Amino acid sequence: MPLKLSLKPGEKFVLNGAVMQNGDRRATLVLQNKASVLREKDIMHEQDVTTPARRVYFPIMVMYLSAKPDDKVYDEFVLRMTEFMNAISSSDVLQQCVSVSRDVMAGEYYKALIRCRKLIDYEDERLKSVS
Repeated sequence: MPLKLSLKPGEKFVLNGAVMQNGDRRATLVLQNKASVLREKDIMHEQDVTTPARRVYFPIMVMYLSAKPDDKVYDEFVLRMTEFMNAISSSDVLQQCVSVSRDVMAGEYYKALIRCRKLIDYEDERLKSVS
């Protein structure tokens, strides 16, 4: 099934590991086959990996964008997810963590990224209430 990608002027995105940037007008791309695509807003830079949930997201993103995911990156994901789960007491959030892990084990990295965004939102909400 084709993926329709609507881009804002100047918006960057990654397509199969290549960083691309839209021109000065809105554009629509239609990808006719399977490809790894991330919009600029979903790309996390290493310097932005500052919280436990973001430490979970980052290796998933690297695996998604890699042609052949590295075992070290997978091991990093497992370590970070284990740390995150050990710090959480909410059964709903723990279930979300299990779903993320299942997606990663199945190679469904994009699904895992979407679910992991919810973990980041949960964490952000908790951190707001602390400060």
